Amino acid sequence: MVGRAPASSTFTRRQTLALAAGLALSPDFVAAGGAEPTTLLVTHASGLAHEVGAGRPDQPQRLRAIVAALNGDAFAALRRAEAPQASREAILAVHAPSLLERLEKAAPQSGLATLGPDIVMSPGSLEAALRAAGAASFAVDAVMRKAARNAFVAMRPPGHHATREAAMGFCFFNNAAIAARHAIAAHGAERVAIVDFDVHHGNGLQEIFWSDRHILYCSSHQSPHYPFTGAASERGAYDNIVNAPLAKGSGGEQFAQAWTQAILPRLDDFAPDILLICAGFDGHLHDPLGGLRLQRQDFAELTLRLAEIAARRCDGRVVSMLEGGYRPDDLAACVAAHVGALMGA
Repeated sequence: MVGRAPASSTFTRRQTLALAAGLALSPDFVAAGGAEPTTLLVTHASGLAHEVGAGRPDQPQRLRAIVAALNGDAFAALRRAEAPQASREAILAVHAPSLLERLEKAAPQSGLATLGPDIVMSPGSLEAALRAAGAASFAVDAVMRKAARNAFVAMRPPGHHATREAAMGFCFFNNAAIAARHAIAAHGAERVAIVDFDVHHGNGLQEIFWSDRHILYCSSHQSPHYPFTGAASERGAYDNIVNAPLAKGSGGEQFAQAWTQAILPRLDDFAPDILLICAGFDGHLHDPLGGLRLQRQDFAELTLRLAEIAARRCDGRVVSMLEGGYRPDDLAACVAAHVGALMGA
């Protein structure tokens, strides 16, 4: 059970790791009240209206469980905002017009429409996808304008598999890519870093930013595993891609080693103007779509390490976006640990 803290508190490092371990917060390390909330939660009810049919992993219950966890007293200090829809211009800054047109045309008035083995649309899916993309850019605005120190976007469908021309892997639009391009176009960011700890490699992000010297994309992921990209030798046109593959069965020690040795030094050297996180929790040891053996403490500890680099390099500007994680209760616990770490940053 997640421990509870007063509504006005933020989390220290000790508190964050206590929450990640499922421990109650002792009164002696509850922060003093009165602190301004610094973490923004962006979500929208449309994420629940994206129906995919029985038996498929990306169910609305994923988001429902996350929202329930983040409605607990320990997270009362979160600032909250509803996700807007992304503009057509924002989508087309990343994706080919044919992708948007295909999704608009396929959106059903009733029932389900199947666009491939892993893309299913219901009447609410297109709005959900547009708001998932819009939420990412909205969060970038808030962080870049210092309306929030950092942000977490709790929306579905996810995004990191979507390529310039294709929806795939449950992903309609590439939310992180849209957020990165928005940070550059709207806020003058010169260097945007995207880090990804989903169990699956973000092939869409790698493809979109392969030849973009302004973007650093770093990923740890199980390999070999869907989508069968992300070898360590795949480095981008400007050495701007860092892949740290993990063997099936890898646990927290191997995960931490991959980040400490391969990714965090590159991130620190890149010195981004903003850090974007593709937060996939399907590396959890009980997740049905992965084969890693991570626990919520592993996600919390990595989040703290990322926040430390962000504090040193980009004034703490971090926007994290939900990707995978398909066992709702475990997903909610991992998200709570991750958001608790952001609140403690």
